[in-house]
Amino acid sequence: TWPSLSLQHKGAMMDNRFATALVIACVLSLISTIYMAASIGTDFWYEYHTLSPAENVSEAGRSIWDEFVSEEADEKTYTDALFRCNGTVGLWRRCITIPKNSHWYSPPVIFSLFFPPETDMTTNCISFSLSDQFMEKYIEPGNHNSGTDLNRTYLWRLQFLLPFVSLGLMCFGALIGLCACACRSLYPAIATGVLHFLAGLCTLGLVGCYVAGIELLHKKLPLPDDVRGEFGWSFCLACVSAPLQFMAAALFIWAARTNRKEFTLLKAYRVA
Repeated sequence: TWPSLSLQHKGAMMDNRFATALVIACVLSLISTIYMAASIGTDFWYEYHTLSPAENVSEAGRSIWDEFVSEEADEKTYTDALFRCNGTVGLWRRCITIPKNSHWYSPPVIFSLFFPPETDMTTNCISFSLSDQFMEKYIEPGNHNSGTDLNRTYLWRLQFLLPFVSLGLMCFGALIGLCACACRSLYPAIATGVLHFLAGLCTLGLVGCYVAGIELLHKKLPLPDDVRGEFGWSFCLACVSAPLQFMAAALFIWAARTNRKEFTLLKAYRVA
């Protein structure tokens, strides 16, 4: 009876370890999915900070906005607007900050002496169309005759596709995990771990492509002296999501493999 009780106690300890590992892996997977979805849906991957945005755009706010939203706006046109107007860039949209009344009406100078104009600023955004996401980048931004810059072109396309591949892999891994729960088996958790590992690679590739694309763009279009650029919190969410995916993958694979190995050892012990 003593060997039997010891065997049952060991099996209970193993179940507790595996259950804890799977719960932690599921929590990490959920957090990484939320972070990834939030980073895709927000516009703060890269931010430009202008020292005096109000003075720069108060007189030309209407023309800047018209050029920014124009269907004929090329990469150089909207990048210059981002420089001048405290712009932010996401995977799907680009935004600039301009005075609220710069579009419609500019009061007379005499009126402005007695009633100073409002300095309230508003952020306006425009989405990248699907054709914009796959549009060719040129060696000299804005110059269609300079030839295609293959590096920047494919980096831009990859940074658009990779986050969706990453989310798709994690969702597919979650479905396999649900099937594993229904079957009361840990073996499918190996596939879930592998899918999360591939998702982590895609997220890491996304981060690398975005950083490389921004650096190459700034070599073509250097930042003005009064403009400072930095990666925003949307980018940071993607950076955090990648290690969480790797940790979840490691826990899934460890739990499945260790459970299978120890189950085999227990079975051999029982036979003996």
